[in-house]
Amino acid sequence: MLIPHRKYLVILSLIFAVWWLFLAIAPWHRDVWLTENMLVLPAMAFLLGLHRKLLFSRVSYTLIFTFMCLHQVGAHFSYAEVPYDMWFKNLTGETFNDLIGWQRNNFDRVVHFSYGLLLAYPVREIFLRVADVRGFWGYFLPLDLTMSTSMLFELIEWLVAVLFGGDLGQAYLGAQGDVWDAQSDMALASLGALIAMLTTVVVNLRFQRDFNREWAASFRVKHKAPLGEDSLARMTRKHKRK
Repeated sequence: MLIPHRKYLVILSLIFAVWWLFLAIAPWHRDVWLTENMLVLPAMAFLLGLHRKLLFSRVSYTLIFTFMCLHQVGAHFSYAEVPYDMWFKNLTGETFNDLIGWQRNNFDRVVHFSYGLLLAYPVREIFLRVADVRGFWGYFLPLDLTMSTSMLFELIEWLVAVLFGGDLGQAYLGAQGDVWDAQSDMALASLGALIAMLTTVVVNLRFQRDFNREWAASFRVKHKAPLGEDSLARMTRKHKRK
């Protein structure tokens, strides 16, 4: 028996609250932790408040929960200092970076990739259930929005770094001297979202009976009349008749 959606949301929220409180105790850099959490509490409040009008699937809630938990790890240690290499060495005797060939702390890259991989599907739910998109657009628009919000977050990071300046600004930015850090982060988020949407395509192609018909219908022109100045002229004529 599956857990009812609202009960499942409550369970995940309680687990996340415990996780958040645990990692809020003695973070490595309190000022960095505060800046990293500026959007977390409003986002969680929004999700909890939204559930009465838009109840997500358990899959979407699980994906959002996983991403938020990963973000809290980065906030606790600061993304550039998450000691995954030390954890891995304690388990295996060698560092993960040496094993993979990484030259920097790449926890931030993992989370940016996870942003696309884990959040593109919940975004797809919004597009399908609120905007009522279908076919091709139900896969492209979640990818597009994930890419654009990743770009927006890089701009926010830049603005915060400029605003605070000094060590706090650099710690929040987490570039670690990489001049292509912003581009790499956006590319990884885009790749994650692309993988998520391609996986969704494969699943729906296998199980959705009207997949091909819906996909074809999404490319048909729904309204023949041009917009722009033509639409303005039509609205003007209607307004004059009133």
